[in-house]
Order: sequence, then C-alpha cells, then structure tokens
Amino acid sequence: MSIRRVGFISFIILILLIFFILFFDLPKKKNETTTSVIETEENTLSSNIIENVYYSTKDTNGNEYIVTAEIGEIDNNNSDLIFLTKVKGIIKLKNKTEIIIASNFGKYNINNLDTIFSQNVLINYLNKKITGDYLDFSIERNSMIISKNVIYSDFNSTLNTDVIEIDIKTQNAKLFMYENEKKISIETKN
Repeated sequence: MSIRRVGFISFIILILLIFFILFFDLPKKKNETTTSVIETEENTLSSNIIENVYYSTKDTNGNEYIVTAEIGEIDNNNSDLIFLTKVKGIIKLKNKTEIIIASNFGKYNINNLDTIFSQNVLINYLNKKITGDYLDFSIERNSMIISKNVIYSDFNSTLNTDVIEIDIKTQNAKLFMYENEKKISIETKN
C-alpha cells in the first residue's frame, strides 16, 4: 500500500472516530440525565409518605376509634407501622363520651390498631385535662397509659404523677409513681 492510501485510510478512521465521539458520546450524557430523572420520578411514586392520614374502626361494643394525622410515613422495616406527625385521636364511647387526644408525633399499628402518641400529649375528656410526654393507647387492653411529666387537672384540683392508666370501658383511672418513696402531688383549687 502506498503512503497516500494509508494516510487516506487513517484520515477516514480519524473522521469516523471524531464522528462517533461527537454523536454517540453526547446522547449517552443525555440518556444519563434522563435516567436520573426517571429514577427520581420512580422514587417519588414509590414514596412511603402519606398526607392527611385517617383511620377509623369500631369495636364489638360499638365504641369508635379515629386516628388522624397531617403526615404518615410507613416504616421501611415493618409495613404494619406508620409514623405520624401532628396526630389527633378521637375515642367515641358508646355512652356518648368522647376522649380527644392530640400530640406532635405518633406510631400507629394497622394490625392491632394500637397507637403511641408522643411529645406534647394532651387528653381531654369529661371536663378533665391530662398532659404528658407519652401515651400508649391499646384497644386490645382497653386502656390508655400516659407517662412522663403527667399533669391531671379538672375544676377542683391539679395533680402531678409519673403514670396514669385509664380503663377505656369503665373510665376508671389508676395513678402511681415509679419510685415508692415519691408521692403524687395534689393541689386543690379554691
């Protein structure tokens, strides 16, 4: 082969190489961007965030239990659990008594309907107000156990205790302290 022919073939190969680099490498970059957008869209579509959460159920006695939240997030490790933000619970007892519960956060179990309310827990029922940091509500146990910095108040008195356990059916309450030597503090209103 002549030097001219080798030079011409080399020139053609160089042009083809430049052509491939310019036209085939550029679309790859475009595809990478598109793929990234698609992945983001897929992540959004498969999100575990729920807005305006609402759960309602009735027990065999005719009591209705409602849990609402501004935001819910399904637990990645256990899809039966939903973490809640700005939570409200309403217990409508068959005898027409309503118990209203509010808290900053919560955790709801869709299997047994148990709900944990946490941070700035407020319970209102029968002209009584209970505040605390943690509330464990269980339909199976028919109880609410509120603990940590608990303050109970009504028209006549205010008391501070470690724990209040309320039987939902009877509405009876047990108050106790974690340590036996500590006493429940009661202040009566005039």
